[in-house]
Amino acid sequence: MIIAALIAGLHYLGIMTLAATLLLEMVTLRGQITRDAIERLARTDLMYGMAAILVLATGLLRLTEAYGRGPAFYMQNGVFHLKVTLFVLVGIISIAPTMRFLRWRRAVLKDNTLPDAAAVAGTRKLVMAELHILFLIPFLAALMVRI
Repeated sequence: MIIAALIAGLHYLGIMTLAATLLLEMVTLRGQITRDAIERLARTDLMYGMAAILVLATGLLRLTEAYGRGPAFYMQNGVFHLKVTLFVLVGIISIAPTMRFLRWRRAVLKDNTLPDAAAVAGTRKLVMAELHILFLIPFLAALMVRI
């Protein structure tokens, strides 16, 4: 019972960390981008990736009878499938910003080249899309257990 509660708590912590890192990325991408901002984006995005792995791992554990309601509850629940689909969508969208942050970091380290304003604005829109979709998932989780 205590381990199940710990896993649930880590799952929630991971989700909050996903939101916090996306918010930090969104704020960092506002306005003029600097060399320090690119470094911060790369580090923040690494934390984002680690939080996503935590959410995925604890979510898979919560699918089991030992740490959650068991697969029978989740697999027949359409809201659960929507929730997982949105999580996967956020992950797919996150690929482009991650690749850009890494490319920007390499360019800055190589010859101090900063991205142009259009690239920064486009990346910020992607991060905002991730964040908006991510914010739907806890509401679906609350709905899922009540259906």
